[in-house]
Amino acid sequence: MGIGYRIKEAREIQGLTQIELGRLVGVTGSAITNYENETSHPKEPVMYKLIEALKVDANYLFQDCVNLPKEVNDITLAEYDRIKKYRALDNPGREHVDTILQWESDRVKQLGQVTPAAIVELHKAASANGRLIEYFRSVSAGTGQVIFDDVYSERITMPDIPEYRRVAYAVKVDGRSMEPLYNDGDILLIEPTCEIAIGEIGIFNVNGLAYVKQLGQDRLISLNKGYDDIPLTEDSVCMGRVVDKL
Repeated sequence: MGIGYRIKEAREIQGLTQIELGRLVGVTGSAITNYENETSHPKEPVMYKLIEALKVDANYLFQDCVNLPKEVNDITLAEYDRIKKYRALDNPGREHVDTILQWESDRVKQLGQVTPAAIVELHKAASANGRLIEYFRSVSAGTGQVIFDDVYSERITMPDIPEYRRVAYAVKVDGRSMEPLYNDGDILLIEPTCEIAIGEIGIFNVNGLAYVKQLGQDRLISLNKGYDDIPLTEDSVCMGRVVDKL
């Protein structure tokens, strides 16, 4: 059983035909047929209308999508949408998402180990000066370093402004290959993403080593011409976009 079965089941309980349900949610009766047969799936705006028209909640429609006991199967529509996107990724993309998810999981666990008094002071500092993010010290602007082989060394505060809303962590530049734009010791603010445009600066995993470089057609470019470019391989992965430096 899947979402289509649950849509049909709820529709019949409400005594609606496929045409009547379609009118309520703004699609054709044929579209409802496709949803129930699972030859197509409703987009998120239609899904919300279906939940309202069928007088059910998201748990009811998606209860068969994951192998969990019903009482703990509380997946929301937004979470389901993320699951679909994750399943559509290739292996490098999934590895990237898994890495970010593990970082955030570890961060939350670490916060849980802080005493209540310390947490209060932490939030006071964050609200007064900006937003707290994790800070790594292992990205190379030179010969490459093992990817984030250190644990979180510290948390730093960055300005809480709209331009930085997608920034998730910071890294320290080690090397001079990106001078004059980024110097040795600079702290870069990183937006996690698997894809950036050619010409943008990003964090890359090449053969297990981390680099901060400019993306070229078939290579990672060093702005300092005293350093070699890094050829891209089939296993090269973008880990994030450099948004700014502190």
